[in-house]
Amino acid sequence: MSRDDGIIGVSDHGGWAVLVTVAGDGTLLDRRRVELVDEDLPKIPHHSEGQALPLHEAVALVERVRVSAERHAKLGLDAVAMTVPGRILGVALRQCPGLPPTIAERIKDYRAQNVADWVMYRKALAAAAEARGWAVHWYDAKKVFDAASEALRIEDLDAHFLQLRRSIGSPWGKDHKVAMAAAIVAARAR
Repeated sequence: MSRDDGIIGVSDHGGWAVLVTVAGDGTLLDRRRVELVDEDLPKIPHHSEGQALPLHEAVALVERVRVSAERHAKLGLDAVAMTVPGRILGVALRQCPGLPPTIAERIKDYRAQNVADWVMYRKALAAAAEARGWAVHWYDAKKVFDAASEALRIEDLDAHFLQLRRSIGSPWGKDHKVAMAAAIVAARAR
């Protein structure tokens, strides 16, 4: 991994994500928020809008959102690749819980409908990364800060992030920290 090569860390939400790209040494290369679905489509169709529709209409709605998410994931990763001076070697995404195999089952299952939309966005980003030949690293959000501290060999990751925020300015919130920590851990794993 050369100095300008990067790993993109992702902190995703319903319909959008924060992408933070770091070099192998933990240097910030890029940060941005990307939309992951068309503006006229619902952001969480499994959990919300799909619940009020007949099942066949809800499945069709989720499929439209999934196709949009795949297109937006590709566009978001393309934008980072065009901005970062070196190569992008991979992305770090939050681990996905297991889900029933079909959209219809996910819509009907209460636990699944609460996480299916987030999984859909993560899988769209993973597929877009793999299509570019980038590695996909899955991280545990509960352990990523400790792992990043260990990777950087620093005891106080909060102080490190505070210093970084002072040098780069806003925006710099929890999503940026999670995404950066995930990218650092994935970069060190290479």
